[in-house]
Amino acid sequence: MTTLSSRSLWLLPLAAALVVAGCASTEGVAPANAQLRDAASLGLSESRAAAEVAPVEPRWWQALGDPQLDQLVEQALQGSPNLRVAQARVARALAAADSVDAASGPQLNGQFDATHQRFTAKGMVPAPLAGSIQDTATLQLNGSWEIDFFGRHRAALDAALGTAQAAQAEAAAARTLLATNVVRGYVQLARLQEQRELAQRALAQRQGMLDLVNQRVSAGLDGVLEQRQSEGAVPEARQQIEAINEQIELTRHALAALIGQPTQDPVPQAPRLAGLRPLPEPQALPTDLLGRRADIAAARWRVQVARGDAANARAQFYPNLNLVAYVGLSSIGLDELLSSGAKQWGIGPAVRLPIFDGGRLRANLSGKNADLDAAIESYNAAVVEAVHEVADQLASARSVALQRTQQQQSLQSAESAYSIAEQRYRAGLSNHLQLLSAETAVLAQRRLDVDLRTRALQAQVNLAQALGGGWREPTDAADTHASLPTRTAAERP
Repeated sequence: MTTLSSRSLWLLPLAAALVVAGCASTEGVAPANAQLRDAASLGLSESRAAAEVAPVEPRWWQALGDPQLDQLVEQALQGSPNLRVAQARVARALAAADSVDAASGPQLNGQFDATHQRFTAKGMVPAPLAGSIQDTATLQLNGSWEIDFFGRHRAALDAALGTAQAAQAEAAAARTLLATNVVRGYVQLARLQEQRELAQRALAQRQGMLDLVNQRVSAGLDGVLEQRQSEGAVPEARQQIEAINEQIELTRHALAALIGQPTQDPVPQAPRLAGLRPLPEPQALPTDLLGRRADIAAARWRVQVARGDAANARAQFYPNLNLVAYVGLSSIGLDELLSSGAKQWGIGPAVRLPIFDGGRLRANLSGKNADLDAAIESYNAAVVEAVHEVADQLASARSVALQRTQQQQSLQSAESAYSIAEQRYRAGLSNHLQLLSAETAVLAQRRLDVDLRTRALQAQVNLAQALGGGWREPTDAADTHASLPTRTAAERP
């Protein structure tokens, strides 16, 4: 009989595994033909207008020129619990990536076991140990290394790195949303302050009309009907002021919550719309829009996570080869543990291969492929929605600008009519009611002017968010993700 060499013994398990590798097959299990949408498929074609769209600055709100607003945004970015939750998720994802990366390398651990036991007298234990009570001990080092022939660890690392990158992009998207909400609230507060001033002026105007009607009733020029109508207008104006006061308080509370100080007055000085400079408005959709938004980047990294999971599930069909070794001491009797004869060691391969599992691996792979399809379509939905949002905000900004042009003409006409009515009243050519009616038209146009100025600012703020809020996709992972494992993803979507 021919004796096999030790090298042949090493190769036997691997050869046997490869022979039966067809027992668990991936045939017929594949993802759908889902494809990532690119800029061209979304209509973001290269053009001079699109290429010249300047990116939003990282601290874009500073362009509004209000130091109080700048301070509010900084407080929110520093004190928001929601941002801290997002940062904790990033730390957890980074730790998970480190753990996956560490599992792919050689493992070494120490072992010490000591047992006081009675050996059976009726078993396979020979005399003189049979029936005796002895102390046994083992002191050794155990090592193992799973050799990644089929990319299982590489796929797991890709998924872990993708999860970490997605968590960081989602945290950046949360920062953008938080800053945008603070600016929106601040602009809304400025609008409400000016609307309250106009409502107070309307109250004074209605009170003046009531006084005039009372005088006319006393003089027999008006009846009770006109008097009751004028009386009802005064409490209505007061109710409108109180409703605005409520909205002001609620807006202040919302701002205080955003900065993480719910008991603090976040805006000691009332903001003014006139004190906020307009933001620059692009005239076309930028061709690199998909690289400017953190939420889209997060969706793209989720695709990488799904790809890594699918690749890992596919690798489960192939042999798992481990190199196992140990060296140490083992003895019966603690006094013999450190003797030269107690030495022991061993080294060899260990191969595991799925042969029949009732379809579990195929079902798992099918599920991961479905997750990949869902991740790709989720990314596609995100990019379509992003283009939709930018197009909507561009359209709104242009429309509001045109509306303001027309409304300014109406305001000028109303103010001119009021000026004429005031001159006629002073000359005794018209009565006070005509003057107050002309002032009503002026107040209505000024309220509309406040609303349109607010809408213009809000459209600019929304557009800044839709264009990414100043986020920049990292170009060098070593700069932005220094805490990630040194290995990089094998495939980036």
